[in-house]
Amino acid sequence: MQKTATSNQQPATRNLQPDSGFTLLEIMVALSIIAIVLVSVYKMQAQTISMNYAARFYATAPLLAQLKTAELETENLEEQADDSGDFGDEFPGYRWNVVIDDIESETLGRIGENLKQIDINVSFNNDEFTYNLRTYRFVHE
Repeated sequence: MQKTATSNQQPATRNLQPDSGFTLLEIMVALSIIAIVLVSVYKMQAQTISMNYAARFYATAPLLAQLKTAELETENLEEQADDSGDFGDEFPGYRWNVVIDDIESETLGRIGENLKQIDINVSFNNDEFTYNLRTYRFVHE
């Protein structure tokens, strides 16, 4: 006995959709997500580098200002005038500026005549970061 075709069999149809691969829309969505993530990572990296420079400056500048104050302590303040310079090859990009003023105060009276106000400014990278230290010194006559 031979088998005959039954009505239960379905005719072969052509598959209209491909079996694998990505559509152009899927690729564009994936690329836009990657672009957003990469831009965010780049901004975060740039901010981290900037914060690192600032942290380094604000840790180093007070020590350099104290160094300059110690140098002024060893010199005769009466002979000192406003001055500026850099910290040499050990601290490239760091500059200092010293301003020495007399104090005029009615409250202090005659004692105020012997006081000097010393302002020390430490800057880095052409004044991108600045640190100011103000101190007073009693000058013996």
